[in-house]
Amino acid sequence: MGSPRKSDKKAALDFAAWGFNITSSVGIIMVNKALMATHGFSFATTLTGLHLLTTTLMTIVFRWLGLSQPSHLPLPDLIKFVIFSNLSIVGMNVSLMWNSVGFYQIAKLCMIPASCLLEVVFDRVHYSRDTKLSIMVVLVGVAVCTVTDVSVNAKGMLAAVIAVWSTAFQQYYVHYLQRKYSLNSFNLLGHTAPAQAGSLLLVGPFVDYLLTGKRVDHFNFTSLSLLFVVLSCIIAIGVNLSQFICIGRFSAVSFQVLGHMKTVLVLFLGFLFFGKEGLNLHVVLGMILAVLGMMWYGNASAKPGGKERRSVLPVRSERHNGGSEDKDGGENRRK
Repeated sequence: MGSPRKSDKKAALDFAAWGFNITSSVGIIMVNKALMATHGFSFATTLTGLHLLTTTLMTIVFRWLGLSQPSHLPLPDLIKFVIFSNLSIVGMNVSLMWNSVGFYQIAKLCMIPASCLLEVVFDRVHYSRDTKLSIMVVLVGVAVCTVTDVSVNAKGMLAAVIAVWSTAFQQYYVHYLQRKYSLNSFNLLGHTAPAQAGSLLLVGPFVDYLLTGKRVDHFNFTSLSLLFVVLSCIIAIGVNLSQFICIGRFSAVSFQVLGHMKTVLVLFLGFLFFGKEGLNLHVVLGMILAVLGMMWYGNASAKPGGKERRSVLPVRSERHNGGSEDKDGGENRRK
């Protein structure tokens, strides 16, 4: 009945979900940076396939232990999700390869307005003026501290467009499928991770060869590089699971906006552990502006009218699907 005790519990779970996602995401970025920069393992698409294979094993273990209930996801929805997800992964890798780092960062920022547009069109979400302004502050802050050189070409632009829209659709679809079929994060991962792992491990080595000119089967593994690969795969379980939890509890837009805290933390930790080259006043100011924008967004979107969902998606009974996490946390609904 909306008691203070229940709201406090929800706030604690929301904070734990974000903390889980930020910690695991920053951790995997730092591990992958060491793996690729120090040990020369540049096969990003194949590595993602290994991440999802490890996640698949986790879902199998959870199901065997009885911690995940049987559920159903129609094959057409699964196929669409896998297409969006794999296009997102390959598109981001190709975009980084074909574009300057500055334009790659701009493309990543474009995911927020793309996700907003999907929510407005498909869910009839309405954003208040403060919510829109807070999103703009986050975009400006992250742009200031990450965008440096900006150069683009036709094929790089095409890769960026595919990466932005496939990522936006993939994240929107995580939220949509959880609401429509009353799937929790474990259930949805149990359906999607095996299909993604199989497809990426099949095409990943070829994509990586096209991007790097190197073959993963010719890579000279050392015990240390193998350790980093295993560590990356273990942390990836937390990344994949926490992403589904956060998008399920909130929305794709909230995940994108507040997720830029990871960008700020990665920059800070990069300067801390890998040298202070590139650290200057405008980078620091951009980081501060981005964090203030995220705080403003969290406050503005939680207020009545800050972010209203004006359509209600019919959901299936939770009896056979194990339930789902609290949906649309921090959002307001109008029926």
